[in-house]
Parts: sequence; C-alpha cells; structure tokens
Amino acid sequence: MRILLDTCVLYPTVMREVLLGAARAGLFTPLWSNRIFDEWRRATEKKEDGFAAQAGVEIALTGAAWPDAMVPFDHADELWLPDANDIHVLAAAINGKADQLVTANIKDFPTRILTQHGILRRDPDGFLVELAHANPDQLDAVVAQVLSKANAMSDAPFTARSLLKKTRLPRLGKYMEPRI
Repeated sequence: MRILLDTCVLYPTVMREVLLGAARAGLFTPLWSNRIFDEWRRATEKKEDGFAAQAGVEIALTGAAWPDAMVPFDHADELWLPDANDIHVLAAAINGKADQLVTANIKDFPTRILTQHGILRRDPDGFLVELAHANPDQLDAVVAQVLSKANAMSDAPFTARSLLKKTRLPRLGKYMEPRI
C-alpha cells in the first residue's frame, strides 16, 4: 500500500513518529515530494529558534530512511483543487502511484477529484486506527516507543491517550488506552 503523506501529518512530530513507525514496521510504503519537505521546513521556521535546524536534520534522516519515497510533482498545472497551493500534493500522489493520501486537510482534497485518479483520501486518525485494528501488535509497539520517547523529553508524563489526543489522534488514543 503506497501512501502519500501530506505536510500537515509530517509536522507535528508525534503524528509523524507514529506514521513513520508504522511505515518502518512495514505496514505501508510512505511517499512525499521535495515540496512537501520544503513546506515542513517552512512550518518549523515559525516556531522558536532551533526548530528549523532540527527539522532540517529530521527531514534529511527521513529522506535517507526511505530513499525511494521521494516522488516528483510534475504536471501540476494540469490539475485542479479548491486550494491551488495543494495541487502539488495531488500531483505527487499521482506520480507516486499512491493508493491513498493521508492529510488533515480534508476540505482541500475533495473525494470526487481524488477518486478520478484512483486515490483515497484518509485522515491520519482514521488511517492509524484502521492500521491498529489490522496490525495491533505492530501499532502497539510503535505507539509504546513514541510514548516512551515523549515521556523522556517531558516533565509531566503522558499516557498514550493523552499524548495522542494532544496530537489530534484522539480515536487512536482511545483505542490504545487499555493496550498501553
């Protein structure tokens, strides 16, 4: 299953870590473009000092971990979406032969347009819950690792549910609550 990951699911960190952990576990093949990575980098520049430099390292490591995930966004001028700034995402999904597009930007990717290209739009929470139901042991391990890392960097400990809810993954958090 080939999944294009939009910028809004690569940043914030916890959501990205859960998604990429699932990809590392072999549950899907991630895809992205240089422009998606550029948007990720620009989003971090709006934060405190040091975030952009850290993002640069994370982007480089992510790209190196999946060297075949980078896809072009050619022919974007032939496509239409309600927000012209998102056309490059659709172009990358088409060029990467993505089965699905995972984005939190639901309104900007109408189903009727994506299905014309054989692409299913998914919100990150629903996508991850579906993966958790199909692969409970793998997702448990991924979330446990992300939770451990988050708690090591935090003064106040998180539960899986509180961490995932904070990261806009409330259904996954509810699913994981009794498990982790």
